[in-house]
Amino acid sequence: MPQLSLTRDGAVAVLTLDNPPQNRIGVPMTTELVAAVDEITSSGARAVVLRAEGPDFSYGGDIVPWEGQDVRALRASFELFLRAFNAFEQVSVPVIAAVHGLCFGGGFELALRADVLFAGESARFGHPEQTLGIVTLLGGIHRVAARAGRARAMEWALTSEPVPAAEMAEAGVVNRVVPDEQVFAEALAFARRVAQGPTRAHAVHKALLRTWEVGGTAAADQVLFDLSMPLFETGDARRGLASAIAAYQAGQPRPVLTFDGQ
Repeated sequence: MPQLSLTRDGAVAVLTLDNPPQNRIGVPMTTELVAAVDEITSSGARAVVLRAEGPDFSYGGDIVPWEGQDVRALRASFELFLRAFNAFEQVSVPVIAAVHGLCFGGGFELALRADVLFAGESARFGHPEQTLGIVTLLGGIHRVAARAGRARAMEWALTSEPVPAAEMAEAGVVNRVVPDEQVFAEALAFARRVAQGPTRAHAVHKALLRTWEVGGTAAADQVLFDLSMPLFETGDARRGLASAIAAYQAGQPRPVLTFDGQ
């Protein structure tokens, strides 16, 4: 049975982990994720919501097949997982995660690939890898550090303690905490809103932040104009600039535009 589903809500693609109750992530789900990324990229979707069926977002990796495998086979599996997660992270449109219940291990690392993370009030996050004698294998610790700083990232990785959504929000890992029953609706509403925005400009912001994470401010400055100047040739920017100038000259408030994404 499929472990992921991909549906559409207008311009928003909704990607659902669909292997409850624990939504464990293994080779089958990861293979489906690769196909889903290809479909999202080619579909014209202008935003993505990542969510899950069942009582919890994800308990993390499907660890049962790991026992008895030699290191080379395990590495091949983890490299597949990392490539798939990174491809999802690099989707050019905004990705919004809607997390409820437990979000542990590889599930947490997948949620960290989202640009904006909504969490239900009772959601809890954690790195259980320490209890297995291993580490966050899909980039979890350094992605938490990018959002919350080295000290918090190290503490949470060392202890494997579940961290409440409110604490994650205070640290900057979670963007918004909402009532449990509203988390998907709130994330979808936000995705619908950004899907009406300048899609190509959103892609440039994502690319600039990725460059900054790798090389810092100087590296992002180096590519800033290469990435941003082509936006002035887009229909969205031409309409946006023209409407802003017209409003300014008329002494009127700038109108809110619905962009075409072109």
